[in-house]
Amino acid sequence: MGKGVFQVPQAVNEPVKSYAPGTPEREAVLKAYKELYNSKVEVPLYIGGKEIKTGNTAPMNPPHDHQHHLGDYHKASKEHVEKAIDAALEARKKWANLEWEQRAAVFLKAAELIAGPYRYKINAATMIGQSKNIFQAEIDAACELIDFLRFNVEYMTRIYEEQPESSSEAWNRLEYRPLEGFVYAVTPFNFTAIAGNLPSAPALMGNVAIWKPSDSQVYSAQVIMEVFKEAGMPDGVINMVMGDPKMISDVVLEHRDFAGLHFTGSTTVFKNLWKQIGDNIHNYRSYPRIVGETGGKDFILAHPSAKPKQVATAISRGAFEFQGQKCSAASRVYIPKSMWEEVKGYVVEDLKSFKMGSPEDMSNFITAVIHEGSFDKLAKFIDAAKNDSDAEIVVGGNYDKSKGWFIEPTVILTDNPKYSTMCTELFGPVVTVYLYDDNQWEETLKLVDDSEYALTGAILSQDRYAAAEATKALQNAAGNFYINDKPTGAVVGQQPFGGARGSGTNDKAGSILNLYRWISPRTIKETFVTATDYRYPFLGE
Repeated sequence: MGKGVFQVPQAVNEPVKSYAPGTPEREAVLKAYKELYNSKVEVPLYIGGKEIKTGNTAPMNPPHDHQHHLGDYHKASKEHVEKAIDAALEARKKWANLEWEQRAAVFLKAAELIAGPYRYKINAATMIGQSKNIFQAEIDAACELIDFLRFNVEYMTRIYEEQPESSSEAWNRLEYRPLEGFVYAVTPFNFTAIAGNLPSAPALMGNVAIWKPSDSQVYSAQVIMEVFKEAGMPDGVINMVMGDPKMISDVVLEHRDFAGLHFTGSTTVFKNLWKQIGDNIHNYRSYPRIVGETGGKDFILAHPSAKPKQVATAISRGAFEFQGQKCSAASRVYIPKSMWEEVKGYVVEDLKSFKMGSPEDMSNFITAVIHEGSFDKLAKFIDAAKNDSDAEIVVGGNYDKSKGWFIEPTVILTDNPKYSTMCTELFGPVVTVYLYDDNQWEETLKLVDDSEYALTGAILSQDRYAAAEATKALQNAAGNFYINDKPTGAVVGQQPFGGARGSGTNDKAGSILNLYRWISPRTIKETFVTATDYRYPFLGE
């Protein structure tokens, strides 16, 4: 077998295609959209090398056309989950011992498959199944997932290159082993890229995974598994199971070889899983790694020196892209009273220009929220704002579920900084504005910081002293902090993503920090001339 010190291709961010009218990519994705939309798919479980159809199925429907039947996915029983764990542990015997460059090649190939032949299929599947417009699908399902795969490979090589000091008498080496057992990856509906990254990041480091995608993301999850299979992922390395989340988690978290949780989802669910792991701690072979990115109540703070048009655009994009269903979406805004009328005028103008409907019509900026449960929750909060004495609807406030789960982008104004929609994570196209007295800047910083969440936040200011003051005062309020920008749009390799407090463990997906969580280092010291006498010099007479 050939030997060498191998260099991987340098990771670069995948260029975002424009999909402007008349471009070839626009025609290609619309063709893929129509083909997928007008066909039926049956999504099996992926366990070992087998595609298992249990017969216990659930339908898949586009959020923007919930009566349209895309197909069905199969749901696992307890026995299927147990088989998936057995398959993963069996696959680990070879995968954990495979040369690192062979593992790297699988994921680099997967990145190129998404960049090339699978680009329009995975984008179209995300548009259909998760109701993303083409730009949101492109930056997520194509570009971000490609970036995760490429940059993780580069980060892996940097980790392996990190070695301890040695001397002429002894050679010290650091070996980066995978965890002893399997990783449980639980992924959300809102980002196809996150769904692909959470099982594949541990797998790159030699681990094996049980992957439970969101019921609302199975349609594009199927494409991810197609890509991994074509890229040469060995059977059993990543096993995809769908079904009752409590049952699946119970089986996984009770297993002796459970070694880690890679999670993105709600704060409550993550805390419950953490507690369940703690309750089972005496059952495990080792202490499990727990990595999670959870809820957010992300903010925009405008200083009196900010430019109103910039503030308005940060709100229009930061709060309403992908219907506010990003973990990072702006949902609470603090604006000085002197600026409000001008900002309001721009925001209302923007929202009145938004078109809403199916993502197939690429003139639509807004599509549907993910499912009826989300729709009903948002409608409830909107109705409350219409009736509460300390809130008013500035623009929007309508909703319609007759064809799809459509919530009109809505701006609420409140004079109560602790109003419900200033504190509660809504995960939809609703943003709440609180106006502060221009001379209450320092007090407002404390208001912004007083949150159970700490995921993303943005400060807009033309005053450098104010920007610096906010950066310091809000150092614990956001894991991703933006100056003169919206609080969304983190790019792999540029802004590693994650927050603290009730927003997660801040292990920064898309960075080297995350990969460190999926390894268990071993130090090896090799002594060249071994001692033959126990006596040290200090014992001499």
